[in-house]
Amino acid sequence: MTDQEKRYEAVRSRDARFDGEFFFAVETTGIYCRPSCPAVTPKRRNVRFFATAAAAQGSGFRACRRCRPDAVPGSADWNARADVVGRAMRLIGDGVVDREGVTGLAVRLGYSARQIQRQLTAELGAGPVALARAQRAHTARVLLQTTGLPVTEIAFAAGFASVRQFNDTVRAVYASTPTELRHAGRTTGRAATAPAATPSGGIPLRLAHRGPYHFAAVFDLLHRQAVAGVEEVSGPAGRRTYRRTLRLPYGTGIAAVSERAGGGRTGRPARAPAVHPGGWLDARLHLTDPRDLTTAVQRLRRLFDLDADPYAVDERLGADPRLAPLVTARPGLRAPGAADPEEYAMRALVGRAEAERLVRAYGKVLDAPRGSLTHLFPEPAVLAEAEPEGPVGPLAAALADGAVRLDAGADRDDAEEALLALPGLDVGTVADIRARALGDPDVGPPGVDTPDSWRPWRTYAAHHLRTAEER
Repeated sequence: MTDQEKRYEAVRSRDARFDGEFFFAVETTGIYCRPSCPAVTPKRRNVRFFATAAAAQGSGFRACRRCRPDAVPGSADWNARADVVGRAMRLIGDGVVDREGVTGLAVRLGYSARQIQRQLTAELGAGPVALARAQRAHTARVLLQTTGLPVTEIAFAAGFASVRQFNDTVRAVYASTPTELRHAGRTTGRAATAPAATPSGGIPLRLAHRGPYHFAAVFDLLHRQAVAGVEEVSGPAGRRTYRRTLRLPYGTGIAAVSERAGGGRTGRPARAPAVHPGGWLDARLHLTDPRDLTTAVQRLRRLFDLDADPYAVDERLGADPRLAPLVTARPGLRAPGAADPEEYAMRALVGRAEAERLVRAYGKVLDAPRGSLTHLFPEPAVLAEAEPEGPVGPLAAALADGAVRLDAGADRDDAEEALLALPGLDVGTVADIRARALGDPDVGPPGVDTPDSWRPWRTYAAHHLRTAEER
């Protein structure tokens, strides 16, 4: 079968494994959908395929109101790939184009704006401006349907330069005015039974993921590593809530993400404890500036590894005799990333107890603390100045002056080389930083003989081995 035939077969079988990996559009209706859309399957001759929602929108197709293709998990490729396209997609997801423009994106990647435009368009069918526009449209829909913010405020919070641009984009993408889109969200689905967000209640979200998700291991890890003042995990196993503070481009935030004991998007019971066959994590964001919504969501997605492809990971690792029983026991085991890569790097170096001391001594106190969440983790520049001779001093200084880059578009090999050149950082710590802060899915566990058959998912293999030891 050709790639086109395989994609059509995925559409015909409504295979949710491919949601976010590609999109299909129907020429007779002018609508584009996710592969698992429950609508009647269109005839093959009327179907076109696109790598991104932005490419479908750029070709004049509107988002399906039934399957909401803009709400699917992102492609796992953007986290796995280390090339310029993968790095660009991670930066666009973090909101860099909205804040710094295409020129800022190009500078971060070390290419010209023309080169970035050409490479993204050639592979994805859309350039950085179109990709950012699609993301802004999704943010606008979330704000319209989950908050009571005035439409004018939503336009700028979503990243649009003007209300007119906002209105035109919403009409083009959703075939509705902003007011109509808000009304539709209040009269259908989940929004019909839940009130819109309030300033005190935050913004409720569903963070979609594909395939099974082994919640227990992720929440266990976050609980063990939680730094007081910055993070907390509360509640009984199976119904825990993870909360943390966030330093964001325009302000600060507090995020809460809930563990789900079972049940997926279809409401079916879990196949095993703490596992279900697809769906979402319930989250709530309290932001001092709503313009930070897109960035905050993407950072939570990286922390919880929500754009992973567990089918590909489990298939590869499950074929190994050593790992097969571990994969069978914990299908959908994730490899958590980091909400703040620089924070995680410094914590990985000094450990939990010392990190808590640094928070108490140098962390910024929140203007509006919530319960035990009182501080932001200290910025690298603050620690570099406060304790230049301390164990975290050289790393903090390198992060502050840009000698080490750990942002979403950082080159992983360059970052590893720069980290290893710093005093106090051994191979194991750097491997941990590469896997968590840089989100590399293929970091072999230090000291473990890793066969090539584990590639490109050695980070997941390491999590399986570690989780099995802890049990």
